[in-house]
Amino acid sequence: MNFNSFGFFIFLLITFTLYYLPFLKRFQLLTVVAASFYFYAYTDPWLLILLLFSIFWNASIVYLIQTPDFKSKKAVLALGVVLNLSVLFFFKYSGLFAKTFIGSSGSSDLHWIFLIPLPIGISFYTFHGISMVVDFYRIGPDIFKEKVPYPKLILQSSLYINFFPQLVAGPIVKAKEFFPQIKTKNFKDIPWIAAAKILILGYFLKTVIADNLNDLTFVIDFPYNAHHSTLTLILLIFGYSAQIFADFAGYSLIAIGTAFLFGYRLPTNFNFPYISSNFSEFWRRWHISLSTWLRDYLYIPLGGNRKGNIRTYINLFLVMALGGLWHGAEWRYMVWGIGHGLLLLIERFLDQNIPFKLPENRFFSFIKAGFVFLSVSLLWLLFRLPDFETAVKYLKLLGTNLSLGTDGELCTFLIFFSIPVFFYHFYGWYNEKYQEETRENVSNIGYAFLLFLIVLNKGPSAAFIYFQF
Repeated sequence: MNFNSFGFFIFLLITFTLYYLPFLKRFQLLTVVAASFYFYAYTDPWLLILLLFSIFWNASIVYLIQTPDFKSKKAVLALGVVLNLSVLFFFKYSGLFAKTFIGSSGSSDLHWIFLIPLPIGISFYTFHGISMVVDFYRIGPDIFKEKVPYPKLILQSSLYINFFPQLVAGPIVKAKEFFPQIKTKNFKDIPWIAAAKILILGYFLKTVIADNLNDLTFVIDFPYNAHHSTLTLILLIFGYSAQIFADFAGYSLIAIGTAFLFGYRLPTNFNFPYISSNFSEFWRRWHISLSTWLRDYLYIPLGGNRKGNIRTYINLFLVMALGGLWHGAEWRYMVWGIGHGLLLLIERFLDQNIPFKLPENRFFSFIKAGFVFLSVSLLWLLFRLPDFETAVKYLKLLGTNLSLGTDGELCTFLIFFSIPVFFYHFYGWYNEKYQEETRENVSNIGYAFLLFLIVLNKGPSAAFIYFQF
């Protein structure tokens, strides 16, 4: 069920009404859990079975971990992590490894591997499961002051793993941040203004920017790209950078705004990433919930930067490579992650070994931000194109299509629908730098204008890009 569909608005209205009805108030948790199960099962009810198993075993492991006299807490923690990773590997990556090491024309007895379905949102809810068992092992008493009865724990775990605003594509929420929020909510406490602004911005980014750009950037694919000039191909790269930001940031904002309506706060997922002047900063601003998850549950347990430079480089490279593969069951995603990992390693090496630093002024900050954006945009080709070979061919076309005429109409629309993303980032940069007191008055007018554009200029409805992950 897409956030931008009419069916979702009906679903949201019914759930919201039942959630806050006074005589149903004591059933709030049950109401939102039931609604979340319906939301997930809407497209394919069979996939609900795996989700229910995930909830059951993670809640069971947490129940054992929070039992004071249970002796094997570390063992069940390891079991919980292995179970979550095993499910993720089996459903998402078994086909990739079978194709790589056996081949698609291998034994007919193994062809069933290629028919394994990819449950929607599995990358997100398995990470929630890992966060749940690890957080309760690390700081269980700080989350629950006393042992929670098993039936109540199952219900609360269902909400954490299956909360419908963030179930399919995040933001990824740590258990230690979400479980303390599970309590009775009051209608009067809804932050209406904040929720409305977040939702308007989210729907603007998705329906007006991302969906319209989606109708243009199909030209990136072969064979369409072979017939366009270098300038058009460059604008397509930047257009897709704007599209993927608007699409994913739009989803995250809609999820955050919807959660506000039910009394829950989800973490900020994007913080003007395209104004970053280095790659470390980019990953502190892009998909923040994933970056912090990888830092807390993978990078730091591997040793982080506490065991010398060589070990730090290895940890960074490994985390980025696995983070890339997390995005999809194709090697191009790992190559994408490796690309970012190499950029982070080079940046760290230069920071530590170059005796001079570039001046900290507006000109050099702009140059560095431009280089980061260009590098990130080129790597996005691995997201948009079907394989690494096609991405390399696209880069070659940049040098061979110089003589082709410019597609004026396509370029005009690419620029038109990309400009709001860059104005949005300029707005973020300006506010971070100058903290203008009048920005709230200006933004109120701006949100009204965005709502106007949502009504009049939304593009053809398209699925969110991150649904595939």
